[in-house]
Amino acid sequence: MMKKVLSRVYVAFIFLFLYVPIVVLVFYSFNKSKSRGVFSGFTLHWYQELFSNDLILHSFLNTIIVASVSSVLATLIGTFAAIGINSFNKNIKNTIMGITYVSIINPEIVTGVSLMLLFVILKIKFGFTTLILAHITFNIPYVILNVLPKLKQQDNSLYEAALDLGCTPFIAFWKVVIPDILPGIIAGFLMALTYSLDDFVVSYFTSGITSQTLPITIYSMTRKRVSPEINAISTIIFIVVLVTLLIVNIREIKKEKNFYKRKYK
Repeated sequence: MMKKVLSRVYVAFIFLFLYVPIVVLVFYSFNKSKSRGVFSGFTLHWYQELFSNDLILHSFLNTIIVASVSSVLATLIGTFAAIGINSFNKNIKNTIMGITYVSIINPEIVTGVSLMLLFVILKIKFGFTTLILAHITFNIPYVILNVLPKLKQQDNSLYEAALDLGCTPFIAFWKVVIPDILPGIIAGFLMALTYSLDDFVVSYFTSGITSQTLPITIYSMTRKRVSPEINAISTIIFIVVLVTLLIVNIREIKKEKNFYKRKYK
């Protein structure tokens, strides 16, 4: 009994540790005063100011564009890379996967500086192009690591059976392989999107003057004073993510219930 109580207290402490800072941020986004230590009254003023702040809105739009484009391209490249890696023999596959893991373990500052130097050498002008290329680079390994396990679980005989039944290699790939590995592709895309939205270090070294993302803008503002508008946009992002997760989880629960209903009907 004591062990059960302690385990619950421990879990509660972990959740408090993770989410109390977010609750404080949300709370102070409605603070009438600019003070970060005194709550002087409830207001929506900072949300109104947010939607008239061109710098923050422009940076947020840049973030969405870069994250969306880089995540889609990284998912395409990473999926086909995973399919290619899966077709190699064990030794080559282990070597390539070792190189893939290095990209993930490698400190972001090293990745950011190395990409910056590469773009300078290639004489590519810093802006959306360099930013998207940089994000694709660090996102591809995450897609590969999500898709590859699904490929290993796949029954290759299904693909061969589709070919025997008259499907072309492309149709068999599209109708058999893709549906099997789709959960891994979606997971890889969502992870790439999350890392891209959140990235600061690599973006800092590879962005141009007109292509700064929201994390870079927030960092530049913290060197002076954090505007309550940052609390407001952070609250909006948090609520959107929370609602999205709730919708996805509710849909998954409904699918699971319908599956068991059909199975045991």
